[in-house]
Amino acid sequence: MDFSQFLALHEEISLVAALVLLLVYDLFAPEKARRHIPLVACLLMGAHTLVCALDFAAESGLCGVGGLGGQAAGAAQAGRSAFAGMYSVSPAGLLFKNILNIGVLLICMQAYPFLRRKDQAIKAGEFYFLLFATLFGMNLMLSAGHFLLFFVGMETASIPLAALVAFDKYERRSAEAGAKFILSTAFASGLSFFGLSLIYGGTGSLYFDDIHNFLTPTPLLLGGMVLLCSGLFFKISLVPYHLWAADVYEGAPTPVSTYLSVISKGAGVFGLCLVLTRVFPLFIQAWQTVLYILILLSITVGNLFALRQKNMKRFLAFSSISQAGYIVLGIFSASPAGLSALMYYIFVYILSNVAAFGVVQLVEQHGGRTDMTAYNGLYKTNPKLSVALMFALFSLAGIPPFAGFFSKFFIFAATAESGAYALLLVALLNTVISLYYYLLVVKAMFILPPADPAGVPAFKSETAPRIVLTVCTAGILLAGLVSGIYALIHQTVMLG
Repeated sequence: MDFSQFLALHEEISLVAALVLLLVYDLFAPEKARRHIPLVACLLMGAHTLVCALDFAAESGLCGVGGLGGQAAGAAQAGRSAFAGMYSVSPAGLLFKNILNIGVLLICMQAYPFLRRKDQAIKAGEFYFLLFATLFGMNLMLSAGHFLLFFVGMETASIPLAALVAFDKYERRSAEAGAKFILSTAFASGLSFFGLSLIYGGTGSLYFDDIHNFLTPTPLLLGGMVLLCSGLFFKISLVPYHLWAADVYEGAPTPVSTYLSVISKGAGVFGLCLVLTRVFPLFIQAWQTVLYILILLSITVGNLFALRQKNMKRFLAFSSISQAGYIVLGIFSASPAGLSALMYYIFVYILSNVAAFGVVQLVEQHGGRTDMTAYNGLYKTNPKLSVALMFALFSLAGIPPFAGFFSKFFIFAATAESGAYALLLVALLNTVISLYYYLLVVKAMFILPPADPAGVPAFKSETAPRIVLTVCTAGILLAGLVSGIYALIHQTVMLG
């Protein structure tokens, strides 16, 4: 093994290059030029996204007309590995990294108004540096073939994320949210490390494949698996690991809340899927039982608590807890169809939640409010924002013909194939509850009069958030109707 092994880390090298260029620009650019840091960060993230997309097209062999060529398909199935198998990436992992890249690019653009504030403009470079650093950690976690690299990636993602949650340091709620997040993260990581020590004691290895080969159904290893996965349950905010979510989402800057709800959650779900299906397939009955209970609790508790919220960010926090339950149905299915539905669901969920949080951020910026009564009569003053938020909520609820309907259809179909009809019935009934509370917001915007005479004034948002809302709204309308998106994901999953 030599330093040439690092050349196999294509996506990580590209991201580190973007991170270093941003740091150099932030340190050495003149004062006037530093005002353009958000633009530079978005361009660097866009270039990284393009590089990763081209890398996926080249390595998967899906870019050719007429399907897969023989050599390309063989290369895709083999994937890439380095450091004696500690690092390995499959076509499905590559595609998921590209989905996360698209989400981070949208959030980079969405954060522009927040970083234009006088009290935040000087820290724009720090914000994007931390954002890129946590994405780098997630990339390592998703490409791990060894638990040492997996935990290095998970902690590299978590620590900068805690700094981002507390980024608005002169705001008491942000500092409080940062403290809650880092303490909860530390406790969850401790549980995971203790579980890993039990697994290492029972198998004598930290390699995924070795643990799989030496796995035996003993209480020691079963307990180790549950404790190990607890850290990922926390990241996904499944009940009962969800108690931090509402307070942190409310206190964190809105772009960071968006990142937590889509990127961090998405990476946690894929990491959990990787661990359970690659390392513990022999324990499938045990972890399906655990997931069955957590999915039921998450969908139900998230929906019931969302009904009671009066703050829009807390409302979306409990909505995301419920959505996490639906996403994990893809893992519970334990099939290629389930994994395909999971990845498609996360892609659609990114578009929908980024749009929803984007409107919340603009209303907070120009109206100074996050309470739900601020949205009463919003259509009269800001009709375009109201329509964008309505489309996002309809997609999250799963109303046709929006993309969220198709994502739920595929995830429910995969669940039906697994034979878990009782779980599917509960999930379907909960969609009715979610539809009710999403429609409450739509009713407030289009039917109810403003709660006070002033209401939220009419305003024109900056170019960057307008582009984000346009892209997300178009994606919500088209992602379900363009069948090639799901077909691409499913074909990639079938490669391995």
